[in-house]
Amino acid sequence: MMKHLRITVIGKVQGVSYRATCKAVADQLGVKGFVMNQPDGSVYLEAEGDSFAVDTLLEFCQDGPDNAEVMEVSVVEDALRGFKNFEVVKKKK
Repeated sequence: MMKHLRITVIGKVQGVSYRATCKAVADQLGVKGFVMNQPDGSVYLEAEGDSFAVDTLLEFCQDGPDNAEVMEVSVVEDALRGFKNFEVVKKKK
């Protein structure tokens, strides 16, 4: 069963290698999508893949890497988008 989640992570999640670690976990799990910093200091990601892999990535998001302090995670299930890989999206200038 495939699923697609839109996840917003609030807390001390920028400048702590959150996106890079998230990508490494997603790649290991075979999850596709992207992760990016938001102007308000949160991190936003979209993840899709089989339910087990996506749920495992969501569990990671609730803790984050060692230096992160996750305060809140909001999740919305959405339609599949057919991502080809998982990438860190850099801020557009």
